[in-house]
Amino acid sequence: MREGGGRRVPVAVLVAALVALACYWAPLLGVLSTLGAAVSPLVLGAAVAYVANIPMAFYERHVLSRATGRVARWVRRPLCLLAALATVACVVAAVVVVVAPELVSSFRSLLSTVPSFFEGVADLLSRLPLRSADRLEELVAGVDWREAVGQALAALRSGVGGTVSLVAGAASSIANLMIALVFAGYLLLGKERLAEQLGRATHAYLSPEWEARVRYVVSVFDQTFHRFIVGQCLEAVVLGTLCALGMALLGFPYAVMTGTVVGATALIPVVGAYIGGAVGFLLVLTDSPVQALLFVVFLVVLQQLEGDLIYPRVVGSSIGLPGVWVLAAVTVGGGVGGILGMLLGVPTAASLYRLLAHDVARREEAARDEAASGDDGDDGGGA
Repeated sequence: MREGGGRRVPVAVLVAALVALACYWAPLLGVLSTLGAAVSPLVLGAAVAYVANIPMAFYERHVLSRATGRVARWVRRPLCLLAALATVACVVAAVVVVVAPELVSSFRSLLSTVPSFFEGVADLLSRLPLRSADRLEELVAGVDWREAVGQALAALRSGVGGTVSLVAGAASSIANLMIALVFAGYLLLGKERLAEQLGRATHAYLSPEWEARVRYVVSVFDQTFHRFIVGQCLEAVVLGTLCALGMALLGFPYAVMTGTVVGATALIPVVGAYIGGAVGFLLVLTDSPVQALLFVVFLVVLQQLEGDLIYPRVVGSSIGLPGVWVLAAVTVGGGVGGILGMLLGVPTAASLYRLLAHDVARREEAARDEAASGDDGDDGGGA
């Protein structure tokens, strides 16, 4: 009886938990949403620290690497951290400096075409047969001006409220970004101590078998994400450079800016270059529609060459994920998390693919060993 009761207790607890979850789903969802908003700066800071650790580790291997003094060891870590953050800031600033002036000039050219567009619309309306004074008077008389004014005031109030909420949202985003940067700095300055603490915790709370499994999974994800970030950045630089050089050789306008945008958006796997190409198409379109069409042909050819030659060598081989699963990961990740999902989908899928392949190989090897031992047993029994 006690065994049966002991077996029924976990089932009863599980049923009670499911009933409580169903009854209090809305409040629980609100609590989780609030908790997620509170933790989001720390998650962002951890992501920034992981990315910034790549150039920081490079600087640590080359800056004051042979110094043995206490002061040199104390200065090396903050100096390498500042160098890594400065590298990231310089890259972002370079993109902004290259793109911003060209965007301003292109918007000016677009705005310069607006008066001629409205002149054409006015000329078209002037040729319509509904331009009589009686018809115009009927249209004016049929308008409820009190309702129109009320709608205009309501739209104005909503616009003011939207502006206030936009400013508040921007201030909150800036505050979260500052918290994330500070948290990232703390993580990078004490990364060895943090790794030691996590290692001690896993060793204390997990069995040796589970500790080995957790360490292996973490190492697979770490290696895959590291290779993906480095390879994707190299691929974006190569693609952006080739796009800018090709446009300059073919005489397309906005070559440097379009190459920079294509390279920046190429950080998104598979579809990123086409997003940048759409921006480049609109820019070239303001100068010449024919050149805009030729630019589309050029970008398609360049993207095919990049997909067949550059991406498999630089990124695909480093993460070990076949092309069909790269496309699937980008599609699913984009549907779940937008651009961030596209960025994280490929390395996540590559890590799961590697873990699954390792587990399948291990099971196949175990099955072969079992079959071999069974055959040996049959031979021994027959003998």
